[in-house]
Amino acid sequence: MSPTREIHQPDAAARNGPNPGPTPPELHGDRVVLNMGPSHPSTHGVLRLVVELDGEIITKAAPDIGYLHRGDEKIAENLTYTQFIPYTDRLDYLAPLANNVAYVLAVEKLLGITDRLPPRCQFIRVICCELARISAHLLGLGAFAMDVGAMTVFLYVSTEREKIYNLCEALTGARFTTTYTRIGGLARDLPEGWTEQVRRFAGEVVVAINEIEQLLTRNRIWVDRTRDIGVIARDQAVTYGLTGPNLRASGVDYDVRKAHPYLVYDQLRFDVPLGSVGDCYDRYLVRIEEMRQSVRLLNQCLNQLPGGPINVNDGKIVLPPKAKVMTRMEELIHQFMLVTTGVDAPPGEIYFGAENPKGELGFYINSRGGGTPHRLKIRAPSFVNLSILPELLPGHMMSDVVAILGSLDFVMGECDR
Repeated sequence: MSPTREIHQPDAAARNGPNPGPTPPELHGDRVVLNMGPSHPSTHGVLRLVVELDGEIITKAAPDIGYLHRGDEKIAENLTYTQFIPYTDRLDYLAPLANNVAYVLAVEKLLGITDRLPPRCQFIRVICCELARISAHLLGLGAFAMDVGAMTVFLYVSTEREKIYNLCEALTGARFTTTYTRIGGLARDLPEGWTEQVRRFAGEVVVAINEIEQLLTRNRIWVDRTRDIGVIARDQAVTYGLTGPNLRASGVDYDVRKAHPYLVYDQLRFDVPLGSVGDCYDRYLVRIEEMRQSVRLLNQCLNQLPGGPINVNDGKIVLPPKAKVMTRMEELIHQFMLVTTGVDAPPGEIYFGAENPKGELGFYINSRGGGTPHRLKIRAPSFVNLSILPELLPGHMMSDVVAILGSLDFVMGECDR
C-alpha cells in the first residue's frame, strides 16, 4: 500500500456502502435506450455506449467500438519490422515513446538479441518509458478531473505535459509521433544538455503532482463523485484480464516491470502502489503515486546513465554508419538489404508484454522467416479494460458514467487499432 493511501484514504469499512447494484424489479418503470457517443465529449474518444435506463439508473450497457479502426495488425503483415515502428506511435498516442519500446523489444526477442543491447540504450529506453507514463497519467487525470468539474487540474497537467513535449522534440525531432526507438537500439543519442533538462523537469513535476493532490484528494465534490463509484472487485479485475492501474487499484499486486523485468528495471528501485476498494477514487490515487514512482525511476536512470554505444554492433540489424556506407561495399550491401527487405528474422513465434501507462501492451509475432511478420497481434490494454463496462455500469446513475470512464483512462486509438 502506498504512502498516499495511508494518509488520504480510509479503510474499506469506512466507505459509505457498497456498489449500488441493480435496481429492484418493483421499481422498474418504462425503459429508455440512450446513445452516449461516439462524439468526443465525456467518452475520451470515439466510444459509443448504448445504455438502457430506468429513470436515471442504468440497467444495461453495451460498448460499441471500432469507429477508429485502422487495421494496424494487417498493415504489419505488409511492412518490414522497422517500417511498422511509426504505426505503434498511433496506438496509445499519449505515450508513443513507450509504444515504440514495447514493439521493438518484441522484435528483438524474436531475433534473439535482447541480451546484446548496450546498457546505455537500455537506460535511455527506461527514461523514455517513464516520461511517457507521466505524460499519459497527467492527461488522463486532467481529463478525468475536468469531466467531473475540476477545470483547474487540466491547466496544471497541460503545463507539465508541454515540458515533456519539449523534451520529446529535443530528443526525437517530433513532439507527438516520435518513432525514436529502433530494432537493436535507438535512432540517435541524447542531445547535449538533455539529461539536465529531464532532471529539472523531474523536480518541477513533483511540485505539480502535490498541487493536484491538494486540489482533489480531500475535495468534497471530487470525493463524493468518485468514492464507491465504479467498484471493480479483485476477482472481477482478474477475470476480465484488466492490467495496469485499473488492476492494481483493485488490490492485485501485478506490474510487468516487477513480475517479468525487462531492460534495466530489475536494477532500479520503485514501489507498486495498490488500492483496496477498486473504485474511481482508488484508480485516481494509484495513478498519482505511479507518477511519483516514475520520477523516482527517472532520477535513478539519470544518476546511473552509462556511456558507450546505443546500438548493437551488427550491420545486419542496425544501419551502418553513413561514412562506411559511402566507402565500403559490405556496409553498402547491408544498408540496401535492411532498407529494402528488413532484418532477417528467424521462423518462430513470440509474445512480449510491457507495462504501459494503460496496462500491459503486448505483441504476438508469428514469423515464417524474412523481414516481415506472417502474423502480428496487439494486446491493447484499453480494449481489454473496456470489456468490463457491461458488468460495471448497471446499477449506477447516468451521471456516474462520466466518472467511471475517466477513471478507466482508455485511448480509442489503442482500443480499435
